[in-house]
Amino acid sequence: MLDDLNELRTFQRIVALGSLSAAARDLGVGLAVVSKRLASLERRAGVRLAHRTTRSLSATEEGLALLAHVDQALDALTAAELRLSSGREEPRGLLRISAPVSFGRIHIAPIVAGLVERYPKLDVDLRLSDELDDLVEARIDVAVRIGPLVDSTAVMRKLADSHRILVASPAYLDRWGRPRTPMEAVGHRWLRYADGGGPWRLEGPDGAVVEVEARPRLRAANGDVVRDWALAGHGIMLKSRIDVSADLALGRLERVAPGWRSAPAPIFALFPSARHLSTRVRVFIDAAIERLEALGDHDA
Repeated sequence: MLDDLNELRTFQRIVALGSLSAAARDLGVGLAVVSKRLASLERRAGVRLAHRTTRSLSATEEGLALLAHVDQALDALTAAELRLSSGREEPRGLLRISAPVSFGRIHIAPIVAGLVERYPKLDVDLRLSDELDDLVEARIDVAVRIGPLVDSTAVMRKLADSHRILVASPAYLDRWGRPRTPMEAVGHRWLRYADGGGPWRLEGPDGAVVEVEARPRLRAANGDVVRDWALAGHGIMLKSRIDVSADLALGRLERVAPGWRSAPAPIFALFPSARHLSTRVRVFIDAAIERLEALGDHDA
């Protein structure tokens, strides 16, 4: 049984690190030992588990299918061992996370960088895309998404609420004035993400609701580009309060129509299944909630 576990742990590290020699260094054993363990596992499985070339190694389709079970089994076993030995669990292994490009760069990247510093045995593969892939097929442990989800079969957990607010640079507002309400902003220069072009629906502090026809002078399919335009003084944008929290704190951007904001858009964590959440997923969720709550709306 011990040999079987060593083979499974070795296979897990081989795939994560992409080579036999890297796995050998990581495990503290010789290259011949790693090669022998992989060959033994393939012999028992009856299929080839990895494609080998002189420069790289990658899992076969059968290897990926086996790895999904290996990850789950070894994580559960490790957690049980840690509970027995020390009464606590330490995250380890590879955590695969998917997040939107802009949100992931601003918020998720710092979170996972902090986690790998805190937990020496944890590795992270962060994949930034505005498209939501099939979590099982892409072998994603947790995906972070914002707003309502359509036809998602994944298990969801809300991390925070995100409100969008109107913001512009001080230079723009010095030149064109500081609107106190959304209606006072009509006629201003709008900057817009390629979101379909419908009116912006905003809620006021007294419960009033208005729709603003924000026909843009500048439009882009990338939120970072729109933010760059706003910082450069080209107009007013509607952006998540969480995303512009640093810009507001540093005075690079100002609120337009203070007290007005969009309805909340929930930020979700998605999992392929709720049956087994690994320790590495749980520590990520806890860290994400802590960061997003600290950056959340503290004013209307």
